[in-house]
Order: sequence, then C-alpha cells, then structure tokens
Amino acid sequence: MAIQFNFVSSMLILVLLSISSVEGQGGGGGGVIDVVAKFGAKEDEKTDLSKPLLDAWKEACASTSPSKIVIPKGIYFLCTATLDGPCKAPIELQVQGTVKAPADPGAFKEPKWIAFNRIENFKLSGGGVFDGQGTTAYKREGCKGHDYCGSLPINLKFDFLTNAMIQDITTKDSKHPNTDGIHIGRSDGVNVLNSEIKTGDDCVSIGDGSKNLVINGVTCGPGHGISIGSLGLFKNEEPVDGVTVKNCTMTNTSNGVRIKTWPGAEPGTCSNIHFEDITVTNVSSPIIIDQKYCPWNKCKINVFKLTNISFKNIHGTSARPEAVKIICSATLPCENVELADIEITHSGPTGPAVSQCSNVKPKVSGKQNPAACSAPIPAKPTPTA
Repeated sequence: MAIQFNFVSSMLILVLLSISSVEGQGGGGGGVIDVVAKFGAKEDEKTDLSKPLLDAWKEACASTSPSKIVIPKGIYFLCTATLDGPCKAPIELQVQGTVKAPADPGAFKEPKWIAFNRIENFKLSGGGVFDGQGTTAYKREGCKGHDYCGSLPINLKFDFLTNAMIQDITTKDSKHPNTDGIHIGRSDGVNVLNSEIKTGDDCVSIGDGSKNLVINGVTCGPGHGISIGSLGLFKNEEPVDGVTVKNCTMTNTSNGVRIKTWPGAEPGTCSNIHFEDITVTNVSSPIIIDQKYCPWNKCKINVFKLTNISFKNIHGTSARPEAVKIICSATLPCENVELADIEITHSGPTGPAVSQCSNVKPKVSGKQNPAACSAPIPAKPTPTA
C-alpha cells in the first residue's frame, strides 16, 4: 500500500486512501510549529534537519487540534526521516525551502529517504523542493562488492495514508535506479492531478491492488509514459480494477498509455481501465497492451486476464510505425476492448503508422487512423521499455 515519488518537476497530487488509522496518544498543542524558530533547524546545508523535524512531528502528532509544521525558505540538509502516525488530529507539513539528501549513496542503509506512515488527514504543501541529489548514484560506481546499491533510496514514500493531499511541491533527482515518477500500489481512491513529470522510467506506474484511480492532467516526458504493470510477476498479486487516465500529454516518451503483464508467471486480473483524451507527440509506442512483456526471456504462457479496456480520443504522432499494438494472451484473450477516435500519424522510411492486434477483437468506433488491427504482428514484436 505504497505511493512513492521519484520524478523531477512540480506537481499537484491528491491522495485519498481508504485505509483505516488507529487512534494515537497524547493531547493539547496545535497551531503553527516552525522548525527553525522552535527547534533550532539551520539553513546552512550541513546541519542535519532530522532531529528538529522529528521533534516538530512528535509535538504535532500528539496534538488534539490541527497543526502545521513549517520548514521556512532556505536550503536544509536532511539525512533521513520517517514520520509515523497515527496522530490525534490533522497535520500539514509546509515545505517552503529546499531539503537536500546526502550526496553520498553509501549514507543510506535502506531504500528510503523520507517516509510517511499510517497518517490520517495529512497534507504536504508549500512550494518547496525535495532534492535527492542522485547524480552520484546514477554512475553506480562501487556496486560490485558493496551492498549500498540495493539500498539506494526513493525520495518520498507514503504508506497507509487516509485522506491525504500532496500539493505544490517539487521532488527531483532520486537516487533509486528504477526512476518511476510516481508508483502506486495496493491503494484505493488515489487522484494524480495536474502534474509535470520528467523521469527515466514510467511517469506513472500502477501496480497490483490499485483500485479507483484517476490520473488527470499529467504532462509526461521524457519517460516511459503511463503504465499499468508490469503485473503477474509475483505470487498473490491483488486485482487492478478501475483506472481512468485522461487529459494527459506525452512528449518524446518511449510509450504513451500501456498495460503490460508477464507471460508464464502468476495469474491475475486487470479490468475497467480507460484511457481518454490523450495527446502524443513523437511517442515510440503510443497505445500498447503487451502481454508478452518479458525482458529476461524466461516466459511461457500468459495466464493474466484483461477485461473492459478502452482507448478513446488519442491523437498525435508516433516515432515508430507501430502506433497501436494490442498483443493479448492466446490462453486468455483480452475481452471487451474498445478503440474510439484514434488519430495517430507517422512519417518515415518504414512507412505510415500501423495498428497491430493479437488475440483480441476490439469494438471500433469513430475515426481510426491507422485502420484498427489492419497490420500483421511480426514474429518478433518490437520490445517495449
């Protein structure tokens, strides 16, 4: 039940998780808590902010009335912090300044920098920046014979939050090597709204157990687009049900909107997925269902079920001819797939845009450019990132 952020940009995100919290202990307090004025935090880029922040959090969490913790403008150094609930009343953490992680990847013993756990009625805001200083980690020097590469942290992690809003912050340069911008898993009722994401992997990735998600107004690029999955790799994965992605723009990404599952792995279901009003510009694979996602070449028969999926009003340009690629399982063909008003063009030496389908009979309506399912699937389809 985790949401984690790695991307480089500003964002407005509303997080609503239907996960119960437990009553905390303590009382009194409330109001505004300034970590500099009250707890002696220093904006000198070298004095660790951890203790002042944790002291402020302890006071706010024990309060029976709403509290606001303020990190004022300035540049602060923070080794690591885990902010735990449950708390007695709503808390807002207002970050106005820039908070920097240690530059040395070896400073971390576990794969997280700042974590928020088991909190109800929480808000993170303020226009500030979380800088993971990941540049050194990207080189991955010293990984051989050293375990720190397994502990490279994501910037922000949220577990077991109920009624939370993350709004108007920037998170940049996470050290973690799998740089999904936002990863959502085992969460109910999350809205990702009006966010700009530039990253090295999926701008938004949606894992198992995700339900009733809305992704609206995301600008993505560079990155791998917005992806559901990969799914079906691990045992006991929970169903994905009810995801709407709309009013999003993908520019120079490797994928646009995608569902990917592992063949020959674990059974599961993904249903009621809707992609609407998407603009793609120079995107390598604008529309894709990939049930042969197998980067390690150890896959067999796909046992993952995909049902009730729609792609509507998706338009723009493709960097490759394969503008639409719906490759479903021969064992469990995709059911109730809809293609409506698709207008994607490609110009290049390999010809115009094409639409490829396998083990699916989509419902087709409106404009279809390229013509739906009109091109054969090659023996070895172009792999996706």
